[in-house]
Amino acid sequence: MSLASGAVFFIFGATGDLARRKLYPAIYSLYREGKLGKRFAVIGVARRPRTNEQFREDIIQSIKEFCRYKPDANTDWNDFVRHFEYKSLDINNVDGFRELDQQTRVLEQEFNIEGNRLFYLALAPELFSGVSQNLRKGGMLDSPGWHRLVIEKPFGYDLKSAEELNKQINEVFREEEIYRIDHYLGKEMVQNIEVIRFANSFFEPLWNNKHIANIQITLGETVGVEERGGYYDHAGALRDMGQNHMLQLLTMIAMEPPSRLVAEDIRDEKVKVLRSLRAYTSKEEVAANVVRGQYTSGSLKGKDLPGYREEESVNPESNTETYFAAKVFVDNFRWAGVPFYIRTGKRLPVKTTEVVVEFKRMPTNVYLGQKHNLEPNLLVIRVNPMEGIYVKINAKRPGSESDIQPLAMDFCQSCLVGINSPEAYERLIFDAARGDSTYFTRWDEVSSAWAFVDRIAEAWAADPSAIEFYPAGSWGPEKVDELLAKDGFHWWPVNGQDEDEVIWKNS
Repeated sequence: MSLASGAVFFIFGATGDLARRKLYPAIYSLYREGKLGKRFAVIGVARRPRTNEQFREDIIQSIKEFCRYKPDANTDWNDFVRHFEYKSLDINNVDGFRELDQQTRVLEQEFNIEGNRLFYLALAPELFSGVSQNLRKGGMLDSPGWHRLVIEKPFGYDLKSAEELNKQINEVFREEEIYRIDHYLGKEMVQNIEVIRFANSFFEPLWNNKHIANIQITLGETVGVEERGGYYDHAGALRDMGQNHMLQLLTMIAMEPPSRLVAEDIRDEKVKVLRSLRAYTSKEEVAANVVRGQYTSGSLKGKDLPGYREEESVNPESNTETYFAAKVFVDNFRWAGVPFYIRTGKRLPVKTTEVVVEFKRMPTNVYLGQKHNLEPNLLVIRVNPMEGIYVKINAKRPGSESDIQPLAMDFCQSCLVGINSPEAYERLIFDAARGDSTYFTRWDEVSSAWAFVDRIAEAWAADPSAIEFYPAGSWGPEKVDELLAKDGFHWWPVNGQDEDEVIWKNS
């Protein structure tokens, strides 16, 4: 499906890693699939000098390395790349924005674009406000079409800084023109959560505290901080992953069915979940329900790994957390009493993002429960790196008298769509260009998430040395297991599978 109207895409930070790895490949994939049409242009904006020819060579190298479609002799590569131009710009120089406006008008005339402009700020958050102001001062918002601002996380460092940043951006752009990206919302299986919940009659009636015992959300990374040590030592896992990715996944699982299938109604329901989160009211509550961890030296698959304090650009006495886990409650009628256990960390054994829904056990004092230790049923939604759904039930062991064993039914979506499954940034750029804000975060979502997270950060700031350590390559501090054990639960193995399970696969 082509866009209803063409647009000029401005990539600020055009020579950066995000643009190279994600944005240019996403634009090329949209072009190859006919979703851009012919009426578009892309202007890369960065400080370093580049000619159009050098910039276009950067584009082809980016696409060859990172895109799921490869340019070859059978594709109209030359026609695609002529839509790209470069502008060397000091973002503090208003005259440079006026020059950019003139360059843009030439491209709009060449490609018959009616003034629609999308500004993607792949920049540090502290630059968002200044660029927004200069877009207006430099005449970039005077064109007759629509204007949209796409910005990356983190949106602020805490609620106070987020409010100030939002105030500054709102001086230039209206809320409906601001598209705050959380790329996890563009992932195939995250978007599929709505369909799994609301399109299947055997799930929705059970999706409540009468039938669900607990929900576990895991986002594990095997990497350390790599070259992001300077940024990460200022942010930490709570702000880097907890405030956005983890809480967004939680809202998708816990939200009520929206009354209409429109962006604002869907986002309204997500905000209701965030407002229903039970706030921690004291340092003692935080200590009892939240685990703060940092990795020390360890090993994974025979490779020695350094500790966090040994990483480049990290303070050797840093108390920044690389691991965050919490027990969270959503205090509404649907979820009252159901614990949501969330965890995320670096240097874990497996790269994974998944949601485990553990249903309540069958009665132990009647019929089969009297003789057998019946395992609870599980629904596992795998988001990354493999995409799919895993359901765990109990069944009779074949050939036995009455032995019961866990049986796994495994639907592998990645096995069906293969490497040509759209990347998250493809969907999000396409949606922003169409004006569909469903999978972008609205300001009240951002502020509600910060209000919840700030209470944890304040408790940690009062006792910065209270941190649990875990070896790199492990699943985190031992205290994380205690979070569940005191409620009679345990973390399920990643992918939800035990070694003795029988697995039915679709692949």
